[in-house]
Amino acid sequence: MAKNWEQTFEKWLAFENLDSNLQAELKDLKNDPKETEDAFYQELTFGTGGIRGVLGPGTNRMNIYTVRKAVNGLANYLLEHVVNAKQRGVAIAYDSRYMSQEFAVEAAKVLGAYGIRASVFTSIRPTPVLSYAVRYLNAAAGIMITASHNPPQYNGLKVYNEQGGQILLEEAEQITAAIQATGDELQVPVRDKKELEDELLLYWLGEEVDRSYLENLFGMTKMDEEELEREKDLKIIYTPLHGTGTDLVARGFKQLNFPNVTIVEEQAVADPEFSTVESPNPEEHQAFKLAIQYGEKENADILLATDPDADRLGAAVKNKAGEYVVLTGNQLGSLLLDYILSHSNLNVYRNARMIKTVVTTELGRAIADSYGVETIETLTGFKYIAEKIAGFDSTGETFMFGYEESYGYLASGFTRDKDAVQAAMLTAEMAHYWKSQGKSVLDALHSLYEKHGYYLEGLNSLTLEGKEGSEQIAKIMEEIRQRPMEEVAGICVEKVENYLTSERTEIATGTTETINLPQENMMKFILEEDAWVCFRPSGTEPKLKYYYGVRDKSEEASTKKLETIQIALDEILAEIIKK
Repeated sequence: MAKNWEQTFEKWLAFENLDSNLQAELKDLKNDPKETEDAFYQELTFGTGGIRGVLGPGTNRMNIYTVRKAVNGLANYLLEHVVNAKQRGVAIAYDSRYMSQEFAVEAAKVLGAYGIRASVFTSIRPTPVLSYAVRYLNAAAGIMITASHNPPQYNGLKVYNEQGGQILLEEAEQITAAIQATGDELQVPVRDKKELEDELLLYWLGEEVDRSYLENLFGMTKMDEEELEREKDLKIIYTPLHGTGTDLVARGFKQLNFPNVTIVEEQAVADPEFSTVESPNPEEHQAFKLAIQYGEKENADILLATDPDADRLGAAVKNKAGEYVVLTGNQLGSLLLDYILSHSNLNVYRNARMIKTVVTTELGRAIADSYGVETIETLTGFKYIAEKIAGFDSTGETFMFGYEESYGYLASGFTRDKDAVQAAMLTAEMAHYWKSQGKSVLDALHSLYEKHGYYLEGLNSLTLEGKEGSEQIAKIMEEIRQRPMEEVAGICVEKVENYLTSERTEIATGTTETINLPQENMMKFILEEDAWVCFRPSGTEPKLKYYYGVRDKSEEASTKKLETIQIALDEILAEIIKK
């Protein structure tokens, strides 16, 4: 809903008890009308990923007041919709970003005003540990203060439901309604921290959750007892990219008997500036620069990187020339899937299932099919994978593995979000297995390609920031929806999948069928020759993302086809933007 941002700005300026740091920033804003409008023209949108934004004063920024308002809405939602919410309480964790711990405490102070107990970790933790803590504590909900791999000026608040998964659309809508009913963000009730501690409405979590998490982590291994006890000769370089992964990843390797682990020292420091990288995102190759230097010095077999909240994992392995190659999320996920299925007695699992998103490689489906395992597709976002896992208890299906192209993997359902700690253990185990067979990880990948076809994928994005950028992204998506493409790079479109209307249309016949997934602002085009393209706005960043995938008999043919499609998509979007 449009609001008079100037009035809101003046209200903040006149508020006597405004946080002193925000007050100083607010006065500086007066000299920049465009920046002031952007800070106040709307409220931070609460979606299925919670809220995320740039730190600073304003209703469209992350600060103690926008955090309080979001948590106030959550508190009211829990009291109305979740059984025994006060007693079960809310688990709260936070990462290494600016204001993360402060926001965690502010959340507890709001919950305490409603008599809802908050269990807050004493220090930084990975996001998957928060997911696990919700289940371990039987909490009514969870809050994670993080902006994942966004730039340093960002922070965010993610909400988890009582199953330990990120909240789903219906839950988000109900929480949003409760937030909107809150009214003035500057007047949200809070309790004193010391009083809450004395009344045990603020409880500090230490090692107990970590120890239980590590026990479950150990139970995931596919190695037999003899192999577990043996020291592995795999040389691993690990970087937490200034985030939360250091402690638990190191302890996980230790209990699996991987002694040859070197941590990138400069990036083991929990630094909110992420000072040694352009972006703390393992999807971007520059994040591996220091790890590669360490790897060359140590002659390491594999390099592993977790993002700041340790829910995404990147990996780099040596090619035949001795150079480190960063695997894509699709490649690593497919390798892990194959390793798990090849080391599982599928006869003892009832209705084994692999879960992937609609923009994740089709190689995963081919691998699962070869083992007789059914593939389930979801929309993008691990919350949908978590939702499927939660339903398996009643359907009699067995979760084997879930992944998405954006470096998110889950191998065991004891957490209900993508888990880079799990994935790091499994990746090391897989690399060790192939080394023991006299093969490299890339050898194993090429064996999969030889067997199933050369599946290659690409992802590009248009960054369009601020109010104008948001409007432009919406216009581009509307243009693609209203005038769907008939061909891309000379390859005809066979089917159009409109996820906003939940319709799949067969071009040749004009027949339509229903897509049985939640509605989302996304368009996918299934092309001839085993190719596809997909457009969707990012849910967490000011970007329009476009994905594309191909399959051919050789790497050369697939690479050429992929490049041709990328060029065509760039041209198509450039034409739309010109209009």
